[in-house]
This record gives sequence, structure tokens and C-alpha cells, in this order.
Amino acid sequence: MKNFIVFLILGIMSTSYGYAQKENYNTSKGYIAKGYDVVSYFDNTATKGDNQFETSYNGIKYKFSSEKNLKTFEASPEKYIPAYGGYCAYAIGVNGKKVGINPRTFEIRNGRLYLFYNSLAINTLSKWRRENTLLLKEKADKNWKNILTTQ
Repeated sequence: MKNFIVFLILGIMSTSYGYAQKENYNTSKGYIAKGYDVVSYFDNTATKGDNQFETSYNGIKYKFSSEKNLKTFEASPEKYIPAYGGYCAYAIGVNGKKVGINPRTFEIRNGRLYLFYNSLAINTLSKWRRENTLLLKEKADKNWKNILTTQ
């Protein structure tokens, strides 16, 4: 009976951890970056992923536009995971809020993918670049760390 209780507690903890971990990723439409190919961003293009080229990494689903990009991701997945779990980098920096993104609005900075919210009236990538990008990134890093530790 004692072993059963220990396994039950461990099972609940691992399930809770997995759920909390998934909350830290913007998986709108079921995939990171709304199903856009995270490898393609590094070629300076935002390309929709194809259902025939998908994988999961740490419980998060990714789509790719080609088998080549899928294989590239699988060889080094950490390189391609968007900053701040794929939430809007500007919003994380300004107020520490998880805000959705427009997958066609992105920036590669120092080898890292940053995604941004963009609508007809607001383009947070433009604000990110117009305001002090280095300061915003520093604030976003701190805010994201706080988000991860408070969940």
C-alpha cells in the first residue's frame, strides 16, 4: 500500500509538471508558432508547416515545410525553439504577459527566434525595434524567468 501511494504521488507530480511545462509554450492551433516551420525562420522566411512533416519535442508539437527542415530540427531542437515559449517577445518584455503572436512577424537575433503580435493597428516587432531592444530583451528574460518560477 505504501508503494502504491508513493507511485500515485509521483504520477500526479509528473502529470502536473508536464501540464505546467505545456502552459509555458504558445501552442495555438495545437502547434508551436501556430504550425509554422521554426527552421524556416532561420532562412528569413515564415513558412507554414505541412501535416506530413511534424514531430514532438518535450511534449510540444511542431510542423515543418519539408523533410529536410524536420531532420534539421531533430538534429538540434533547442536551437529552433522560440524564445519565451513562442509568446510575443515584446509583451513579455513590457509587462510579463503571455500574448499570442502573428507567426509571420518574427526576428532572429543572436541565433534566437523571437515572435511578435501583429494586427492592423499594432505591430509589436516595430515597437521592439523602435524602443530599446537590448533593454526590452533583458526585461523579457527576467519576466520569463519569473513566469517559469511562479507556475
